[in-house]
Amino acid sequence: MPNHRLVMVRHGESTWNQENRFCGWFDAELSEKGAEEARRGAQAVKDAKMEFDICYTSVLKRAIRTLWTILDGTDQMWLPVVRTWRLNERHYGGLTGLNKAETAAKHGEEQVKIWRRSFDIPPPPMDEKHPYYASISKERRYAGLKPGELPTCESLKDTIARALPFWNEEIAPQIKAGKRVLIAAHGNSLRGIVKHLEGEAQPTGAWGDGGGGGHRPGTQPASHFMACCPAEGALPTSVPRGRFQTEWNWAG
Repeated sequence: MPNHRLVMVRHGESTWNQENRFCGWFDAELSEKGAEEARRGAQAVKDAKMEFDICYTSVLKRAIRTLWTILDGTDQMWLPVVRTWRLNERHYGGLTGLNKAETAAKHGEEQVKIWRRSFDIPPPPMDEKHPYYASISKERRYAGLKPGELPTCESLKDTIARALPFWNEEIAPQIKAGKRVLIAAHGNSLRGIVKHLEGEAQPTGAWGDGGGGGHRPGTQPASHFMACCPAEGALPTSVPRGRFQTEWNWAG
């Protein structure tokens, strides 16, 4: 059976993660803690002697800088890097920029819990009066999107639906061709790919919101890795801190 390598890394803590604010498509920087997490991630990759052929990331700097740090720390800065909006974090719409306390005060704790934890219920959309509307919806990096592609909000289901075409058309063929792939992206876009590989169309139970506030269990900050050395089978979703999961199998 063919042996492939796929490593997925969530970005380090951002400044908005630190402030417990819904971040989504806002282009927040890494915090000092997040930069250190990325450096620890780079050291873990170096210690494991992992080499890659191609890398993928989102168009948001917290993921891009995490990837840069890993490539710099492993002397692989020369590798080709593909950036795509399809690997962006979930779009939190009208909640973008709010912290949990502000959101609960405005909308009620139960409603906020539904938006954060449900699979297919999106938050309220980001309208043109939103303070971050122009910096996201009118941003030059999204100018090439087709009509209807640029979201104003997303459920977790929506996030998976826009990430999977890129996985199926770009990343999966590279892995099948024997390329060693590194993805540095976001909690929800990465978990969506993992759920797809597991063959679970709709996750059971409550999903967390990796693009909201601080790092939560299961959202995989930069020192957490999901590594796949596949042939056939299913993928688990949890990875201990600072350790590689090397028993995953992937059927393609």
